[in-house]
Amino acid sequence: MTNFFLRAAIAALGLWLATELIDGLRFDGPASLVLAAVLLGLVNAVVRPLIVILTLPLTILTLGLFLLVVNGICLALVAGLLPGFSVDAFRDACLGAIVVSLVSWVGSWIFGPRGSIEITIHRKD
Repeated sequence: MTNFFLRAAIAALGLWLATELIDGLRFDGPASLVLAAVLLGLVNAVVRPLIVILTLPLTILTLGLFLLVVNGICLALVAGLLPGFSVDAFRDACLGAIVVSLVSWVGSWIFGPRGSIEITIHRKD
């Protein structure tokens, strides 16, 4: 359960950073930001796999770049479901999804797959 809250906090950080960098993304307040992060996690767990399967030929044809559009669709879906979160254009949703993905990637790199800080020491023999 701690892992879920840690990932939600990382997603909230990514969404906040996306709103700071992209003019087309807006939140009404901190509660909307946290709810959007949790809802984005649920959409990524339930809806995104279905979209990926349905668009698999297009994803293969574009060598995986269409996954950026899929991530934008998921972010736009969250904005459509949550009244306190708005996205002006689909381009803004795609750019916001890229920012959230990068922040999540860095968070996963720092905290590892189990949600704990991992330190790797390489020794020369």
